[in-house]
Amino acid sequence: MEEAVGILEVFGLVTAFMAADAGCKAGRVWLEPFDKNKPANADALPVPLLVTIKFRGSVSDVEAAMAAGVEVAESLTGIVQKHIIPRPTGDTEKMLKINCFDKN
Repeated sequence: MEEAVGILEVFGLVTAFMAADAGCKAGRVWLEPFDKNKPANADALPVPLLVTIKFRGSVSDVEAAMAAGVEVAESLTGIVQKHIIPRPTGDTEKMLKINCFDKN
């Protein structure tokens, strides 16, 4: 079964946890590992760390999870980007496994 992916980039790790929790409660989804990014203009951002949440599941469940995650993130520090890919390609699937939290 092909699984959709919802990609939600937010400001800060706490916001990521809160948005991921809300999303997992809103739809039958599971999470790929979070990813992080500290952009060059980090000092100008509301929180100097960007975190990407990746929801996986059916398109309808990912849509529900994303809606809930966006609502929570916007009520906290905000979102940077959001997108749903209904049927990721094999190459995209490989990229979804990459994360920076395990690296120094």
